[in-house]
Amino acid sequence: KAYEIMQELDVSYVLVIFGGLTGYASDDINKFLWMVRIGGSTDKGSHIKEADYFTTQGEFRVDREGSPVLLNCLMYKMCYYRFGQVYTEQGKPSGYDRVRNAEIGNKDFELDVLEEAYTTEHWIVRIYKVKDLNNRGA
Repeated sequence: KAYEIMQELDVSYVLVIFGGLTGYASDDINKFLWMVRIGGSTDKGSHIKEADYFTTQGEFRVDREGSPVLLNCLMYKMCYYRFGQVYTEQGKPSGYDRVRNAEIGNKDFELDVLEEAYTTEHWIVRIYKVKDLNNRGA
């Protein structure tokens, strides 16, 4: 669905701000629920339900106990792409998010509709190019 929206809006690149490597807490994961609320408040986004991004206990978690909807959404994947291979602190597992103090729950995935175009040294700015899939399967 996200790819359809990006195509409809003629999006070429997507930028995310990610603080899990450095501990920068004002990143897009911490602001994500606002994006969900805004998207879910539109007619076309009425299928987006904030509750789908919480655990059954009502928690917003990025670890293996997180909501399957969150762990597989495009924002999560853009922030955490290749992060599962990174060690951020001694004594912590790979993919340890220093803002949320948790090992991420979805480490092993590929991006189908985006390709990484640029990531800054400390991963705060990440830019993705939207793939042109118009001829796929033709």
